[in-house]
Amino acid sequence: MTGEGSRSVPNQPRIGAVCVILVDANRASLGSGTVFTLPSTGAGRRGVGARQAGDLIWMNEIEDLLDHQDGVISRRQVLAAGHNQTHIARLVRRREWTQVHPGVYVNHTGPLTWRQRAWAAVLACAPAALDGWSAIRAHEGPGRRHHDDSRPIEVIVRHGRQQVALEGVRVRGSRRFDESVQLHLNPPRQRYDDAVVGLADRAADELSAIAIVADACGGRRTTAVRLLARIDEMSRLRRRSWLRSVINDVADGTCSVLEHAYLTRVERPHGLPRGLRQVVALDAGGRRMFRDVVYGGNRPRWRQIVELDGRFGHDSTAARDRDMERDLDAALDLEDTVRLGYGQVLGRPCSTAAKLGRLLQLRGWNGAPTRCPSCEMQERRGLRQPG
Repeated sequence: MTGEGSRSVPNQPRIGAVCVILVDANRASLGSGTVFTLPSTGAGRRGVGARQAGDLIWMNEIEDLLDHQDGVISRRQVLAAGHNQTHIARLVRRREWTQVHPGVYVNHTGPLTWRQRAWAAVLACAPAALDGWSAIRAHEGPGRRHHDDSRPIEVIVRHGRQQVALEGVRVRGSRRFDESVQLHLNPPRQRYDDAVVGLADRAADELSAIAIVADACGGRRTTAVRLLARIDEMSRLRRRSWLRSVINDVADGTCSVLEHAYLTRVERPHGLPRGLRQVVALDAGGRRMFRDVVYGGNRPRWRQIVELDGRFGHDSTAARDRDMERDLDAALDLEDTVRLGYGQVLGRPCSTAAKLGRLLQLRGWNGAPTRCPSCEMQERRGLRQPG
């Protein structure tokens, strides 16, 4: 036999050909394969030798698939590699393999890792890919913060396919399946930007949606420009215009829920000056850091730093110590720092804006804060209360 991918067994006269399907590991989830041929010798002892050679290649392919797929394999792949259901049943009976889902097996009897659960879900629904938070977890790895590995595996399939209920798996159909997934990855998953936009659009509330977008951009895994481009290409988004405005704010430097809330609930509606965001500075040791919001002016020269402390990243002793060191470094540069939390920004935005306006005036700002509709509503409510 000639041609790319051909194999031969030495010292065997060619009489016939035995077809062996070697499954391409890079496309394993799709059950596709490449056909190779082995020379056969017809009957007798020479035929036995050819069958043994074929069995060896088949088993090597099975081992390659198991290695590539974290020890998980599907019945479809086993049959494509030249084995039959009897072979699968024998391995299960010997407790070498364990069934995870109908037609999907793992090569041990112990607890499954998250990646094995992910592979099992994708293979059980193939052609399929990880969706939503499971796709994010696969892209970002086991260090993904706030991710609970015990939660169900999310899977995306083509729209219109019959979806079989599987334990510990959530399946979603999508008309954009072919353009939004990366089937060549290990395991196959939705593209990172598509997963972020989809999760933000389906989030239970606006704060959760902001957190998803800000976390993705703040982690430097994507950019606001890329997310905006994906929004333009996705036809079914219920929060399209709102997401565009949020991502534009993220592009301006709001890298957390708290920072975005400060911009939209404190600074912007109350007429405070536009602050510079994510301003690069150096600490006393020459290390690079970022100031959340910096206000300033000339004649006279003045600067006021506002640091926004959400719980994440500021709740350990070391983080608090680092924050205080930053404030001390700012004081040495004759710059004052104010730290705000969720209470000031989300709980009392109008009061916080009034106090900040007065503070900026004391520093040298010539403007004055304005009143927002919420300020007037709170004032009317206060007047109605009995003295």
